[in-house]
Amino acid sequence: MEPSLFYLDDSSSEADEQQPRRLERAPLAVRMRPRSLDEVLGQDHLLAPGSPLRVLAGGSQGPAGPSSLILWGPPGSGKTTLAQALGRAPGRKFVELSALRAGVKEVREVMDQALLDRDLRGLRTILFLDEIHRFSRAQQDSLLPGVENGWVLLVAATTENPHISIISPLLSRSILLTLNPLTEQSLGQLVDQALVSERGLGGQVELSPEARNYLLTLAAGDARRALTALEAAAAQVLARQDQEQGEGPALLDLPEVQQALNSAVTRYDRSGDQHYDVTSAFIKSIRGSDVDAALHYLARMIEGGEDPRFIARRLIALASEDIGLADPTALTAAINAAQAVALVGLPEARLNLAQATIHLSLAPKSNATYLAIDQALADVRAGKAGPVPLHLRDSHYPGAQSLGHGIGYLYPHDQPQGVARQTYAPQGLETVSYYQPSSIGQEAQLGQRLARIKALLRSPGAEGR
Repeated sequence: MEPSLFYLDDSSSEADEQQPRRLERAPLAVRMRPRSLDEVLGQDHLLAPGSPLRVLAGGSQGPAGPSSLILWGPPGSGKTTLAQALGRAPGRKFVELSALRAGVKEVREVMDQALLDRDLRGLRTILFLDEIHRFSRAQQDSLLPGVENGWVLLVAATTENPHISIISPLLSRSILLTLNPLTEQSLGQLVDQALVSERGLGGQVELSPEARNYLLTLAAGDARRALTALEAAAAQVLARQDQEQGEGPALLDLPEVQQALNSAVTRYDRSGDQHYDVTSAFIKSIRGSDVDAALHYLARMIEGGEDPRFIARRLIALASEDIGLADPTALTAAINAAQAVALVGLPEARLNLAQATIHLSLAPKSNATYLAIDQALADVRAGKAGPVPLHLRDSHYPGAQSLGHGIGYLYPHDQPQGVARQTYAPQGLETVSYYQPSSIGQEAQLGQRLARIKALLRSPGAEGR
């Protein structure tokens, strides 16, 4: 699957031919957009015959007509491109709104006009709503009548998980389509096409292999970012060639591309699905003892602007959940990292977080603590909470001893092995074993000690206490 989006046909329109070759009015990323689904390469899983996109583009009037769509994908994967290509279908009117600027008033105006266009002109309105995840619940509710009654065909674009950011009624009335990021190979085809196409740079610029590789790597699958950087770098070399009165294609080398594109795209939103996905991968990598993967996800969170206190809290939770007493120092390391974050903050605290991440990744793993407390909680919630044995109850208040509180209690420090043979658990739970130490790390030694302690606690005679 090659999810790239660009023109197959290099022919330019009459209007394009009237423009100067070097300076087009529209940005390069806009000029290189497909104008129909037939000109689109990639996203093959969305473009098969009979797919919702094909039905919507074909203007079907049969009993199984087109549906509203939600396009979910990372930046630069072609959501706007697909929407605009659908808007060029015959018998359709294309209206574009941005959730950053539009509100309920603008949505209602589109709905009213769509009804007029349908009844008076026979046109079906395609409403393209970009960044729909930025709409509030009330704003999304305003779309429901038009979508449900077919006044408009909604094509909504989002970079955030729709199951989190879009209301359920709107999801149930639409078809969710997931776009994939461009592969490096597909992105390379797009860049090569832009270099030679008359709608692009028209062969006026040549891209060195080093510059091309750098551009594809740092664009990180974002077609818009790749073309924008290519255009900015090309403007530099073309301006220099004009000053030097050079002839032939200008060579675009690594320094110009580096200046136009100096950092890779970090797809991370602290309030979106990337927050949950990267955090999940971070924790699972530590749990799986893959220190390099854990450090990678830690770097993505830091670079993406994640709150370092959140990262530290997750490390503290993991230290007990996944390591526990297999390495008792893991919790200390995680707490120390959290304190360091509070004291020094970023960027210095990245070192403390990295140290704790490495420690926890390489530590022996055990979830015995996690299982033990959850099983104990399950028993309590199930009503297994009998009376506290009399000899364990508080005996300090007046009249307590007359009730039998504290009578017969054995002080463990007075016993030869520091363990008193007496019952501690409520009735019915005397033989329960919540904590089952693993044979990994220090828990192996704890398991041996636990066996000896239980032999003393549960020896004959203890039940009477």
